[in-house]
Amino acid sequence: MVGEKANPQQQQHQQQQQQLQQQPQQQRQQQQKRHQERRQQQQQQQPPQRQQQQQQQQQQQQQQQQQQQQQQHQQQQQQHQQQQ
Repeated sequence: MVGEKANPQQQQHQQQQQQLQQQPQQQRQQQQKRHQERRQQQQQQQPPQRQQQQQQQQQQQQQQQQQQQQQQHQQQQQQHQQQQ
């Protein structure tokens, strides 16, 4: 606790790093969405049985994206407490 207060520069550095991590993840999400749209167009040409399987895969990808955002949120809150 005492060491953390004595070194305010280190905490600022951690916050900057996390913001940098957030940006590439958001970009990755947009790319995945575009990829999903492309796959949906392909699905229309395929027989109905295969469509159902691919749609389930897309739902799983979206759930993974939500988990990543929650983890980042928790990290930022922890840093906020250290600065106080």
